Amino acid sequence: MKALYSLNKYFWKYRWRLFLGILFVAVSNLFAILPAQIIQEAIDTVLEATKLYKAAANETESSLIYNKLTSELLMFAGLVLGFALLKGFFLFTTRMTIIVMSRLIEYDMKNAIFEQYQNLELAFYRKNNTGDLMNRISDDVSKVRMYFGPAIMYTINLIVLFAFVITAMLNVNVELTIYVLTPLPLLSVGIYYVSNIINRKSEVIQRQLSSINTFVQEAFSGIRVIKAYNQQQDKETFFKDELEDYKNKNLDLVRVNAVFMPLMTLLIGISTIMTIFIGGLLAMEGKISMGNIAEFVIYVNMLTWPVASLGWVTSLVQRASASQQRINEFMDTKASIVNPTHEKMEIHGNIEFKNVSFTYPDSGIKALQNINLKIKAGESVAILGRTGSGKSSLAGLVSRLYDADSGTILIDGRDIKTLNLDVLRKSVGYVPQDVFLFSESIAENIAFGTQLDVSQEEIEQAAKNAEIYKNIQSFPKGFETKLGERGITISGGQKQRISIARAIVGKPKILIFDDCLSAVDTETEKGIINNLTSVMKDKTTLIISHRVSSVAHCDQIFVLDDGTVLEQGTHTSLMTDENSSYATLYRKQLTEDNEVVGD
Repeated sequence: MKALYSLNKYFWKYRWRLFLGILFVAVSNLFAILPAQIIQEAIDTVLEATKLYKAAANETESSLIYNKLTSELLMFAGLVLGFALLKGFFLFTTRMTIIVMSRLIEYDMKNAIFEQYQNLELAFYRKNNTGDLMNRISDDVSKVRMYFGPAIMYTINLIVLFAFVITAMLNVNVELTIYVLTPLPLLSVGIYYVSNIINRKSEVIQRQLSSINTFVQEAFSGIRVIKAYNQQQDKETFFKDELEDYKNKNLDLVRVNAVFMPLMTLLIGISTIMTIFIGGLLAMEGKISMGNIAEFVIYVNMLTWPVASLGWVTSLVQRASASQQRINEFMDTKASIVNPTHEKMEIHGNIEFKNVSFTYPDSGIKALQNINLKIKAGESVAILGRTGSGKSSLAGLVSRLYDADSGTILIDGRDIKTLNLDVLRKSVGYVPQDVFLFSESIAENIAFGTQLDVSQEEIEQAAKNAEIYKNIQSFPKGFETKLGERGITISGGQKQRISIARAIVGKPKILIFDDCLSAVDTETEKGIINNLTSVMKDKTTLIISHRVSSVAHCDQIFVLDDGTVLEQGTHTSLMTDENSSYATLYRKQLTEDNEVVGD
């Protein structure tokens, strides 16, 4: 139950609904108790009337006794029916308070988890699988909801009903009550031991379900690769094995519940037998009436479902505890990158790295070490280097997707860690190497970073600058064309160009193009660069590329190697040294381009 303590704030938030729910439970159980007492009175009345009827002196007296008994029984029947209707009404109001409360808490929890996911840095997502993240916000939250709803409702019902029933029993006969309740200590011990088993098995089941969700998510995302390598059968076999494991673990839990529920019913049955046997002896001694025995039997049967449901409720609570423990693992994770201020400011675009070193926290790979560079506002800067040289890491630090391990990054002369994070990221137009598009229209994807606060003309102009406008116009629905998941319905080059349009449409002060022209041909690349020349005017632009032809026009060029700055300068200055890495790369790519043209 410790994992569930963190949820007590929701009980306080919805305390009035919970209070009303408890009140309605009490009232509904009151109307459930009263019929038993009426039936006791009815049975005793019938027995007494039977004796009087047999002892009646004449037919007239017998008729009066019969008519009186009939009217009293009709009154008793009416009261029982009326109390049943009132119980049903207050049971309805109970569900409308407690069950609705659980749905509201489910809503709050999912929002809180999603907000926490949004606040956590990229390193968190590199360490955790998407399927597991989805499972915690969906299936785990649903199981916790069952704790707030049915589990709480039936637990309150059991407590209130026990209080009412035992009080009513004690008022009739203390000795018979003690005998009837004898099996309950055994019930408590059984619940204690079985609940521990349920908890362990529930946690194992949830982790297995997360593993299945992760596998399915990856299989669907990578379906093209699976089909290309003809691995459908292997994936199906693996999935069947995982499901078989999940089924067996669930069956283990079902077996525990299958033993638990009949055991509860058996103990209640023993109580019923003891009620009739001991009650009969006490009735013969004149200590209780026959109606009291019937009343006790009704009380015992009233406890049958609540007590038998203890196993189910225990299972719900234990599953909720296991699920909440998994949720707490992420909710207790502290974001290392937080917004330090909400100060209104304007970013101009001066960037400076001072002895910056960075290691990826999830993998321990050292990406940058002792980087020093200075970029003036409005300059275009190229970052070149081999794969793994740290180019994308540098871009991620400028957007503060990560924080440097050591050194300082200055934006307009201020430490990046002191800037308003919302303003900083809104001032950066970022085209990542791994382009991601949403399952929305092309227009919505382009306007994504602007909260859709741009005109259709601005969206179209951004598409023209990114050399994608003609392609979009050729689609049947133009800019309203809906893209598939991750933009799967269009080509890689088209996705890259839409991503470029998305970066420039908001007119940010800093533009970062992370190898975003790798999927387009040389002619399209030149067209995009020519179009972006006017867009990049008065904007600080970082172009990360492996093609020298994409960056030769830049004001500064930095060549990275193994996380350090190997060379820096302009295209002209770097070409003066024929043995420089830049000059060597330029000649090599020039030769390759000529060979392609010759072919």
